[in-house]
Amino acid sequence: MYVPKTIGRRVTTAVFLAPSLLGMVVFCLIPIVSTLVFSLLDYDLLAGTASFVGLDNFVRILTGREFPAVVTHTLTYLGLYLPLIMIMSLGQGLLLNHPFPGRQVFRAIFYLPVITSWVAAAVVWQWVLSGKYGLLNQMLQSIGIQGPGWLSNKDWAMPGVVLAAIWKDTGYYALMILAALKSIDPTYYEAASIDGAGPLRRFFGITLPLISPTLFLLVVINVIYGLQVFESVLIMTNGGPGDATTVFLERIFKYAFRQYKMGVASAYSWILFVFILLFTLVQFRLQKKWVNYDA
Repeated sequence: MYVPKTIGRRVTTAVFLAPSLLGMVVFCLIPIVSTLVFSLLDYDLLAGTASFVGLDNFVRILTGREFPAVVTHTLTYLGLYLPLIMIMSLGQGLLLNHPFPGRQVFRAIFYLPVITSWVAAAVVWQWVLSGKYGLLNQMLQSIGIQGPGWLSNKDWAMPGVVLAAIWKDTGYYALMILAALKSIDPTYYEAASIDGAGPLRRFFGITLPLISPTLFLLVVINVIYGLQVFESVLIMTNGGPGDATTVFLERIFKYAFRQYKMGVASAYSWILFVFILLFTLVQFRLQKKWVNYDA
């Protein structure tokens, strides 16, 4: 429908944009501003009392004993999760890019964990990672290796959570990489083969540079996800054992909805926002060194 460039066009545009803008204001902007206000208050949700304390919540968090542990555990999760998810997703994407019998069935099986709820997945992985009767430790024992008590051991609880997350997320990111691989012009490989380039040379000289924008997107997404890890930690370990898996969102959740200290929870949220912002800015600065947009 043609709308003249008059006040009528502006009104029509406003009418169509209003539902989206209203949702953004109500469910995004107002909560964001509210958390900023709450972070400056000693706000007890249960008692319904609030008093202005300025930056005391931030000072309390940053100088407290738990904050270094929260940062360490979150970065440990990210340091384990990011390289593993990228390697596994890339490997699965490369595998699915080549025809082989049963490829469609293989693709469906590997995508099933993505559509599985974390509650169901966590129950299964708690059994898989059980120290005494767990499937993983039984498999290790069959080859003469004594497995640890994954979720009950402070040193192995976080790797156990990462294993479950890798299993659940790989299929989704592999499909994104597969889409990037499908977009590569086959003539590049044909020309490289004529010039005598082997598989490794073609992979590092053609495949990786041409899918680097997609890989960069996945790195950004997974860094943000890694810093905001929540469901797997809460369901599988609840921050334990002995606070060995306490992370940012787990602390925010417990302060807000178990201790009802909304001021501290809001301050934690803004500290996490600063972490995510800094990591994202660094990644965008570094992308010029390895991301190729010329193809």
